[in-house]
Formats: sequence, C-alpha cells, structure tokens
Amino acid sequence: MESGRLAPEAVRSMFDRISPVYDAMNRTMTLGLDQRWRRATVAAVVRPGDKVLDACCGTGDLAVAASHAGATVTGLDFSGRMLERARRKSSKVEWIQGDAQQLPFEDASFDAATVGFGVRNLDDLERGLAELRRVLRPGGRVAILEITKPSGLLAPFYRLWFDGFVPLLGKVLPGGAAYTYLPASVRRFPGPDELAGLLRGAGFEDVRWRTFAGGIVALHIGMAR
Repeated sequence: MESGRLAPEAVRSMFDRISPVYDAMNRTMTLGLDQRWRRATVAAVVRPGDKVLDACCGTGDLAVAASHAGATVTGLDFSGRMLERARRKSSKVEWIQGDAQQLPFEDASFDAATVGFGVRNLDDLERGLAELRRVLRPGGRVAILEITKPSGLLAPFYRLWFDGFVPLLGKVLPGGAAYTYLPASVRRFPGPDELAGLLRGAGFEDVRWRTFAGGIVALHIGMAR
C-alpha cells in the first residue's frame, strides 16, 4: 500500500469514526476560515436555480451554502455517519450515500458540481474527476476546494501545523488515525498545476485556480466541454 493511502473501506470507516468532531476539527485546523472558503467556492460556480451536486459532501456545509445561494442541491458522501450529521443541517438538500467514483446519476444531470476537501480521499482521482464531468451538462461548472502544499514563507508553518500539531490531536480525539492520514494525504495530492492538468484531461476547459491562506488551500474551477 502506498504510504499515506488507505483502502476505500478504511477511509469510509475512518470518516464514520471522526464524524462527531469533524466540524470542530475543520474550524480548529483552519482558524475558522473554512466557512469563508466554502462561500467563495459557491460564489464561483453556483447560480440561483442551478441543479448542483456536492460530491464528498461530508457533514454538508458546502451543500448547505449552495442551497442558501438558491440552488437545488444533492449532497453525496460514502460515509453514512457523516450524512447523518448533514441531514440535521438542512431538509432542503437531498442527501445520498454513494461513491464519487461511480456517481448514481445520469449524464448531464447537473448545472454545477462542487467538492470541498474531499477529492484527495478518492482512491482513483482521475476517475472521480471524469465522473464529475460526466454528470455535468456541457457548459456546466465545477469547483474543487482542497488543501495543497504551500511554498515560500508559510511552508515551515504548514509543516509544523500539519506534521506536528494535527497528529497530536489524534491522541485525544476519536478516530486518531485520521490525524496521521490527513498530512500524508495532502503530501501525496497533486499540486495546483498538476490538478489543473488532470481537470483538463477529464474534459474541463477554462481551468483556473486561486489560493487562500498564503497558498495552503486552493480553489480550482473549470467548465465542462
């Protein structure tokens, strides 16, 4: 097994275990900025009246933000425990348990698709991106918000935070393995240029990205050809 990579069932089990503390961990690890980044993700691709898929939706914050923007939203995740928490946040969103690498939707079903902090957990990233393209209509928009590896002044802080502080949380919080898995999953995830290339290869055009927090988080957007 590749270092830092877990089998899909192990990833599902891990997210089931950490679901009670997932939201609190997001706020802690991002100093409360994650909700702002989700709103920026929604603003980049979601229009009122759109039919939107939020894949790897977790506890539903990004899907709920898209719903608040006037979209009809479907949130999909493979962790049943995460979805239990998502359902408590909105009855307007349709919550579905499923695999982002084998989406249970017809071709060209959605106007926009979002993924927040989820694609790095896919066992086959290229397949997941191709599935997002398949379920989008031509001209549909995709937005992927994900942790990335910064360079420059913040790189030492990043290493201290993700390789030092975050794993220490695993000693006191449920699902401790997740906080070792997280830094490893970020290290092996493609950088912004490479991810943009994978999006183009999956059938997206006009691919571009912006970064937040000095380059620790990147938002990629593109349009389905």
